[in-house]
Amino acid sequence: MAGEWQQKPLVELCLYLNRGSAPAYVTTGGVLVLNQKCVRDQRVEFLEARCTDAASKPITAERMLCPWDVVVNSTGVGTLGRVAQVKTLPGPATVDSHMTIVRPDPRVIDPEYLGLVVRLFETQIKELGEGSTGQTELSRGRLGSLVVPVAPRSEQRAIAHILGTLDDRIELNRKMNEALEAMARALFKSWFIDFDAVRAKAEGRDPGLPADIISLFPDSFEDSDLGEIPKGWTLGVLDQLVDRVLGGDWGADEGTDETSESVRCIRGADIPDLQTGGTGKMPARFLKRTSLEKRRLSDGDVVVEISGGSPTQSTGRPVLVSGALLGRLDMALVCSNFCRVVKLKSPALSKFVYLWLRSLYANDEFFQFENGTTGIKNLAFTRFSSDYKLCVPPLKVLKTFDQYVSPLFEKQQMNAAETDTLSALRDTLLPELLSGELPVQDVAKSERRFP
Repeated sequence: MAGEWQQKPLVELCLYLNRGSAPAYVTTGGVLVLNQKCVRDQRVEFLEARCTDAASKPITAERMLCPWDVVVNSTGVGTLGRVAQVKTLPGPATVDSHMTIVRPDPRVIDPEYLGLVVRLFETQIKELGEGSTGQTELSRGRLGSLVVPVAPRSEQRAIAHILGTLDDRIELNRKMNEALEAMARALFKSWFIDFDAVRAKAEGRDPGLPADIISLFPDSFEDSDLGEIPKGWTLGVLDQLVDRVLGGDWGADEGTDETSESVRCIRGADIPDLQTGGTGKMPARFLKRTSLEKRRLSDGDVVVEISGGSPTQSTGRPVLVSGALLGRLDMALVCSNFCRVVKLKSPALSKFVYLWLRSLYANDEFFQFENGTTGIKNLAFTRFSSDYKLCVPPLKVLKTFDQYVSPLFEKQQMNAAETDTLSALRDTLLPELLSGELPVQDVAKSERRFP
């Protein structure tokens, strides 16, 4: 370690280090309560949070989250040890009893620096759990005794600035990609759910689209089993648009012989990140070449999660596979056996089908096609794809829509490629800076050359 660097137990750097409390869940109102699903890839996702009734089950002041708190998943297998730092809060929030709050003491350590240190030690934290299989727990004592490096205060601030800047740029790209996804979904809704252009033409209003696109839409409606649809459009089912549907293959942990190929495999947990241009944490697996030849994902394929739903969340999450995504991966891409691969009859259908499935998932339309146990639900995809009616526009409209929204998806992939570069740089710098091996002054001088 360089000159003034020290090693200290985590507990000595904290104002508070303790578990949250069991919530009294409510469906409306209340205080946000983070659970272990909210922490993934060292980020906090508040959309996964539920609410607790603080009136019926009071929350002590120290258990209310503050900016710069670090949260650590502290129960179970697979989620235990995940860490993230809360930089901003959407409102009053706390954590449940399966998570630990690590609150930096700003008198002894820079709060953002401590968040970076805990992130660096995530693997070691995962190994601190104790107990039997399925009941593993991370005690506050073992977490608090974790010894971490503490740089001089000026270097803490410099390290936090350098790595925080990269984090901020990565987060900005993520938010931009979410906005691009929302724009594509809004355009789909306008064209194919609300039929805005058709309504405007029928009422003699300007639809607000280029003339060549306006000319593609009729100016009247006709009755159908789904209600009024644009004149000349038809009702159909997904099967009519599909060339074939394939099951996934989870493969093996290791290659068994020369006929095995290494691949990246999409799991349900990867889909939210993939939907906004990321690459998730798709694990490397091994598939027989015969299976890979059949199941290799291609540009324009749509992958749908068909297992893993719960009483409050359905299956059916889709993701669109793009050539740009495939080009950013180091291996061929497949999906797990908890998914289905939808290969469409025309490339022009891919974004239409993907955004249609996105809208169905957002509106909980898949619940009616689920079966399975109380804990885990499965989507009866064959029944869904042959029974669920949708309004199908002429192919010329679909091709035009594909061209109209493609720049949004292309920009997503450009942002995601930049994020890959920034993430690799951050992950390289993190251990080197926090070990003192790389002088912070050297990085500060070169910061202007960051991508």
